Amino acid sequence: MAKEEYEVADTVDITDQVCPMTFVVAKAALAELEIGEVLRVHLADGEPMLNVPRSFRDDGQQVLALTPAGDGAFDLDVRKLEEE
Repeated sequence: MAKEEYEVADTVDITDQVCPMTFVVAKAALAELEIGEVLRVHLADGEPMLNVPRSFRDDGQQVLALTPAGDGAFDLDVRKLEEE
């Protein structure tokens, strides 16, 4: 299966945040987007990498990718499917 192509509409860096603020800041950034747009969340390894994707899924959003960013952090791509 081919990798889905998509355009990232906005990016938010939450590497300086701690839980639960990691998801609060990421969710606020996603709320600014239109349905169908993609947000890239730059997040730290550990708790944020485990909790933020799960929280977006629980909120009804689509997690597209979680990839190493090359700086010890990760990039999470999320498509907005529902209004917050």
